Formats: sequence, structure tokens, C-alpha cells
Amino acid sequence: MNDTDFTGRTVLVVGGSSGIGNGIAHGFRERGAQVSVWGTRASAADYDPAEGSDLTGLAYACVDVADRDAIEAWPAPFESLDVLVLCQGVVVYRRGEFQREGWDRVMAVNLDSLMACAMKFHDMLAAARGSMIIVSSVSGFQSNRGNPAYAASKAGAVSLTKTLGEAWARDGIRVNGLAPGLVDTKLTKVTTEHPGRREAALRAIPAGRMGEPSDMAGAALFLASPLAAYVCGQTLIVDGGLSLS
Repeated sequence: MNDTDFTGRTVLVVGGSSGIGNGIAHGFRERGAQVSVWGTRASAADYDPAEGSDLTGLAYACVDVADRDAIEAWPAPFESLDVLVLCQGVVVYRRGEFQREGWDRVMAVNLDSLMACAMKFHDMLAAARGSMIIVSSVSGFQSNRGNPAYAASKAGAVSLTKTLGEAWARDGIRVNGLAPGLVDTKLTKVTTEHPGRREAALRAIPAGRMGEPSDMAGAALFLASPLAAYVCGQTLIVDGGLSLS
């Protein structure tokens, strides 16, 4: 038996419309899962493949995760859920997170919504003895100059992974996390599209390259699979060695 065969399993990737979440969604889809994704735009047709969005073969729903009531009210089209991946995220540049509006927006999306989504699907995951994966960032383990809300929210996500991992293990739910380093997505264009910043960033990564969404998909598949059956409450850093020094 292939331990990463998810045929017949149901997967929801919140934030799966583009970037890392989209890569993770397709990782599960390619291994047989029925995958739904949440995004922020009205329909799947509103996404541009040039922005890293491929919704082929994925069921799409528009849900504003900054609105807890919208999360709670969402009518799930599936009766069971085996894997929940929480990959929602936003960042505000130009020191916007030092202002109340920027801080509140980032915390609402990057941290508050994690708990709201977790509670929404707790019973389904428990019934399936399923797995939840919280995608944070290496910024959760170090400072992130200019982005206090992003760093604080990601540190909170790491801590939430530990706490829910302990609290829900006896419910049959394995909760683990994934902390990406620098991945080439629309959220990191401030670095990847600036030649000087890009070169400096690459020099700091021992692996010598930026991560790809597919790299994160591999880690997520492992965490959701029987191969990680005894892994609980941990956040796996997937950064090409960026955080080692």
C-alpha cells in the first residue's frame, strides 16, 4: 500500500486558491483525494494562472476568513473530512502593520481564523480520525523586520499547533504544522521581483534556491499520511536551511 495514496479521502485547503496552498491542494489531488479550496475571489474564473493559481480539478468556494461568521455559516458540500489544511495568510508592507488597521487585518486572517476554522471542522475531523495541518512560517521562530503582525501571527500559529495537537489527540485528530521559508509566490514578490533582495535572499539559503509550492506539498502529504502517525503538535520547518544561521 502507498502511504501517500489519498484515494477516497476528502481534503479542504483554506487559502488553496494560489501559492503554497494551491501547490498543497494539487499534491493531494494528484494522489486521489477529492479536494476543495477556499479563496477570496467571487469565483474560480477570477483567478489568473499567471499569479500561481490553478484550480483545475479543485472545488472552489469564496469565503472571507477574516469574518468568523462567514466561516461558521459555510455550508460544507461534503459529509466527512479527512484532512484540513489551513494555509490562509496576508501581509501588509510599508510598515502598515505598525498601524491598527494593518495589525488587525493580519491577525484576523493569519491567527484568529485558524481557530475559527479548526472549531468549524473539529467534529468532522474527529469522526474521520483525520489530520489538520497549520501552515505558519519561519517568521514564527524569528523576527521579521517591518512586519510585526505577520511575525506575531505566525508565532501564534506555531503555538496553536502545539496546543491543539495536545488537546485534540485524544479526539483522534492529529494536528501538526508546516513552516515554509522563502517560497516564490505573490506574497513574496517584494523580494523575488527585486534583483538585489532576491540575490541576498538566495545567498542566505544553504540549498541555493527558493522553495516551490510543490516542496511544501511534499511535507504536507507526509504530515497527513500514516508515515507521520506518531507525529503530534509539531511544526516542520521546510526552508532549505534558511533558518539554520
